[in-house]
Amino acid sequence: MARQVKRAFKYRCYPTGEQAAELSRTFGCVRLVYNKALEERTRAWYGEQRRISYVQSSAALTEWKKTEELAFLTEVSSVPLQQALRHLQTAFAGFFSKRAKYPRFKSRKKSRASAEYTRSAFKWRDGKLTLAKMTEPLDIRWSRPLPEGAEPTTVTVSCDAAGRWFVSLLCEDTVTPAPATTAAVGIDAGITSLVALSTGEKITNPKYEGRDRARLARAQRELARKTKGSVNREKARRRVARIHARIADRRRDFLHKLSTRLVRENQTVVIEDLTVRNLLRNGRLARAISDAAWRQLRSMLEYKCAWYGRELVVIDRFFPSSKLCGTCGTVAMNMPLHVREWTCDCGAVHDRDVNAARNILAAGLAASACGDGVRPQRESSRTGRPSAKQESQRATAGIPRLQAGDEVKWWNFLGRSHDDIVRARQEWEEASDRFGVVEGCPAERLPAPDLPHAVIRPRRNPQR
Repeated sequence: MARQVKRAFKYRCYPTGEQAAELSRTFGCVRLVYNKALEERTRAWYGEQRRISYVQSSAALTEWKKTEELAFLTEVSSVPLQQALRHLQTAFAGFFSKRAKYPRFKSRKKSRASAEYTRSAFKWRDGKLTLAKMTEPLDIRWSRPLPEGAEPTTVTVSCDAAGRWFVSLLCEDTVTPAPATTAAVGIDAGITSLVALSTGEKITNPKYEGRDRARLARAQRELARKTKGSVNREKARRRVARIHARIADRRRDFLHKLSTRLVRENQTVVIEDLTVRNLLRNGRLARAISDAAWRQLRSMLEYKCAWYGRELVVIDRFFPSSKLCGTCGTVAMNMPLHVREWTCDCGAVHDRDVNAARNILAAGLAASACGDGVRPQRESSRTGRPSAKQESQRATAGIPRLQAGDEVKWWNFLGRSHDDIVRARQEWEEASDRFGVVEGCPAERLPAPDLPHAVIRPRRNPQR
């Protein structure tokens, strides 16, 4: 069934000299208003233990415009200034709800230069966009058409460090789900191979940063030799920024094509819950991990699966996908990074990445089959995590037995024989009378005995 979504369409634009000057003034005023409002909020809270709302900040902006020192704020459109206050309010809302850190001041050199215009601050007519305080429409390169009959509700104009101008149009768009399929794929992220699929395919890591590393180093050395504040230094800085932009653009394009292909070809996509921030603490691999952009790939998969009716399953980051034998279920003791192929005691020879991708797929299908009731939260839990994210404990070898107070992992049964799984089903029935079963995941919903599946976790306290 088609669904309505808000979608931003970003295009290159080439403003005239007069338009560029007007937009640059707007960027500076937006940054000034944001920083001044943040300063007032910080002073009021730490000095007077008083909160300032958006309405109060908006009233203060009106008073600032009346002063001789800040009278130039009236020369630009008022809408981007009000939007800056709304963004600050959103930042504080995220901080007080403990979803983000305390808002920081915007920098002229480091922060993104942008201005947001709502419907009252621009004119859209016959496919031409004219912003407030401008007499001519912007020269936009329409690299792709807008949805038929769509009109932008919000326009954001920005300029990156390389001096490129962009305009982003937020429109209502209709997204049609992709045709249903029965295919499923497990994805193991890596460095040598960007991703290894459970089908046995490996996607080579293009390593765009490594390709341009020599050019980037040479440009940075030239920048370091220039006198600060000179025109030549600004030119050298632009050259460095253009190289960074080239790397980021090529990487983003590659990830978009890869994520779109995975979503189109598969109904279920299973990935790992990687903490890239912690992985970047490895000094030897930090550059390679940053160049791989695993988090960016996951973000693309998340919204594309939601748009096109696919299921994205995220398994626990501590699941031993690389060390687990997909044939017998044995977990290897050690698995250094230089070991790319290994042989299990059962005689099975595994490619490290492909075996991990297949284990990830089996784990994701097991969690998906039993739904959100596989791992019920204890009363002391306040995390609110879904069932696909298991608790951070290691898998144990051997056949698990359901006993009071024990916690059984579903991956203990990966690769087990038919008799082992039948015995587990019998223990399920016995344990359900004593400890209670997981609500919403009856035994008949488990996969066939010859497939890896999930096993219940009995209640901690049988008296409940």
